[in-house]
Amino acid sequence: MFQKMMRAVLGTNNVDHCARLCHASTVAGLATTLGSGAMTNSIDEVINHDVIFVTGTNTTSTHPIIGGYMKQAVANGAKLIVAEPREIELAKLADVFIQIQPGSNVALFKGMMHHIYKMNLHNEEFIKLRIEGFSEFVESIKKFTTAEAAEICGCDKHLIEEAAEIYAQEEKAGLYYSMGVTQHSQGTNGVKSVANLAMLCGHIGKESSGINPLRGQNNVQGACDLGALPNNYTGYQKVFDQNVREKFEKAWGVELSNEVGLTVPRVIDGLVSGEVKFLYIMGENPMVSDPDINHVIKGLENAEFLVVQDIFLTETAEYADVVLPASSYAEKTGTFTNTERRVQLVNKAIEPVGESKPDWVILQEVMTSMGYPQNYNSPSEIMDEIAQVTPIYGGMSYERIINGGLQWPCLDKNHMGTRFLHKDKFARGKGLFTAIEYVSPMEVADNDYPITLTTGRTLYHYHTATMTNKTDGINKMVPENFLEVSEGTAKKYNLTNGEKTYVSSRRGTTTAVVHVVDTIKDNIIFMPFHFAKGANVLTNTALDEFCDIPELKVCAVKFDDKL
Repeated sequence: MFQKMMRAVLGTNNVDHCARLCHASTVAGLATTLGSGAMTNSIDEVINHDVIFVTGTNTTSTHPIIGGYMKQAVANGAKLIVAEPREIELAKLADVFIQIQPGSNVALFKGMMHHIYKMNLHNEEFIKLRIEGFSEFVESIKKFTTAEAAEICGCDKHLIEEAAEIYAQEEKAGLYYSMGVTQHSQGTNGVKSVANLAMLCGHIGKESSGINPLRGQNNVQGACDLGALPNNYTGYQKVFDQNVREKFEKAWGVELSNEVGLTVPRVIDGLVSGEVKFLYIMGENPMVSDPDINHVIKGLENAEFLVVQDIFLTETAEYADVVLPASSYAEKTGTFTNTERRVQLVNKAIEPVGESKPDWVILQEVMTSMGYPQNYNSPSEIMDEIAQVTPIYGGMSYERIINGGLQWPCLDKNHMGTRFLHKDKFARGKGLFTAIEYVSPMEVADNDYPITLTTGRTLYHYHTATMTNKTDGINKMVPENFLEVSEGTAKKYNLTNGEKTYVSSRRGTTTAVVHVVDTIKDNIIFMPFHFAKGANVLTNTALDEFCDIPELKVCAVKFDDKL
């Protein structure tokens, strides 16, 4: 509905200047077969894996329910591979733990694929029947040895080889990743490499297997499904497809543009340059979540008109010309689409507090006041319209999802939803191997900034802590920004556990409490991004060339004098 307002009311000339509800996470690996970024399989299938490969995700902290299933699977005999810069909780249970350098994901995947092909462990039958581009792909991995991969990753080559053999030879192999793979200047290539690895071994299109990107928030999947991306209408229907555009023009009664809009980083850049004049932000807090916060401040201060719609007065809302008070999940009826593509109904528990209103009511009133009258009477009517124009939601309705929800694709009223994707064929017909070359991060440690920073989440705080920092119990557990550092690095830079220190990058300076740990390598530090004026004061705005994902997971920093 947000997309409908922005495209229909603001008009075709302004569509590029509209704020987007979520960052465009890239899942291009199967060449349009994974365009949604959703899990190919279901959460309850985790328990029945023969092997679980976890990389780019601290699953027990960021997705604790799925992390719990993984623990159960290991207890039931599943093998576990973990490849992470930190020794996360799951690493302690792993059959193989590879402690990789931040930003080396592509090298790891290529090294594994080289070894799998060299040892003739690839699934020739699956490749022959269902995949194309194999010859060109093989040429790209033949010379990239495990020794070369290990040098880049900073690990023992034998660990890469052991992980490759386990992953290739088990029948039910699930690969799980999150923003530790995507939030890099080579994020798209990281995801394409994941897809290459799964296809090489035939680990897709069957139960308890597949490629499973874990979404970062509770309705990121739903937002992307319903058009909160600059290149898509609902259900990943492309704005530049004439037939698709004509369908939406007929449904909405307006003329629509065929131009792809701006991604979030380009919107901020546009504010700074003056190209973007107006920004409408819903449920997003770029003053904490986006890279180089000083750059974000320049953008927001330069906006001619800024509207923020949220349930609390966030750090971003403090810059707004108008704040529209939205209702929380408990004050409205609607749907969430979770990471396994399940559309779930949430019923209102209490009436909206104060002057707050449900998002759909606010948007309807804005559209009507701007000359595009809307007369929805309930969220269920909006869902009915979604089903009419969105093939993958075609069989959805509130009546059908009331008991546990349905997983898309759900094509019609008789369709029972889809437990796992790509059973018989991919969306494009055959899957496509892609030749990928390893490219180092855009910013690496040097003499001026000798420490590598990587960022992530904690178990206790949620995203930008807009809600969780209102809870005393949580704030007692994690009250302020902190960094994790090895004993060797702490000794080298005279850092004391529990004290505060300054950390600087080429973009800014923040403070953090020092936590000396034994789970991270020397010359690398970890910092959560939950806190205002924290980690993202430091992070880099370098973008992935394909989808504009910022390189939030690796940048160069230095320690300054302690407070």
